[in-house]
Amino acid sequence: MTLESLLLSGDRDVESVLRPTLEKLAIEVEICREARTGSDILLSEKFDAVIVDCDDLQGGLGLLEGLRATPSNKSSVSFAILNGKKTTTQQAFVLGASFVLQKPISTLNASRCFNAALSFMVRERRRYFRQPVKMPVSIFHANKELQASSTNVSEGGIALLLREALPKGATSRLKFMLPDVHVPFEVEAEVAWADVKGHVGFRFQNVSPSAQQALEKWLDAQMASRLAAAKE
Repeated sequence: MTLESLLLSGDRDVESVLRPTLEKLAIEVEICREARTGSDILLSEKFDAVIVDCDDLQGGLGLLEGLRATPSNKSSVSFAILNGKKTTTQQAFVLGASFVLQKPISTLNASRCFNAALSFMVRERRRYFRQPVKMPVSIFHANKELQASSTNVSEGGIALLLREALPKGATSRLKFMLPDVHVPFEVEAEVAWADVKGHVGFRFQNVSPSAQQALEKWLDAQMASRLAAAKE
């Protein structure tokens, strides 16, 4: 697994510096050189980082300003590239930039910026990252205990294969043990979706701080393992 970024810029010098910098950090980069096309991409695809050449790409500033209104990328880590003549650093931050790069961009400055942002990008990826995992799960619902098998787990919920149907919105208590974690995970959960094949998605509710920390630590380890594998 690699992180994914979108560079919105028509500046070849910017591309020549940022592409190798991002690739060294296992961050894939998609390049778009037109604001209108970039707007369509942001509505249809999800990125961990969005990098906008605000001053030298026509419509670039509008892309940065509208980023938080896009359902898929409203929480992506955003980078504003400025030329020092139009938009100020303060204005870029007000418009939603998480980080700012000034032209001309050096490899050193780019490397420092993206290394500083990496943990935020990983955190954002974890919010929607789903780790495939098969493990037994006990469901306590309406004074009954049901047995299920998981298909994947995320920071916010878990997908199960369950023989007995549960209505959407039903609240249950789940109990399971993550691989290599020797403490049971118990949490309230609500049925978010279900299909006719017995797959049920549960949304976690009222997770204790200790359980949340254990889950995040486990997910981080899975992500780190997949990132390391992608670099090899």
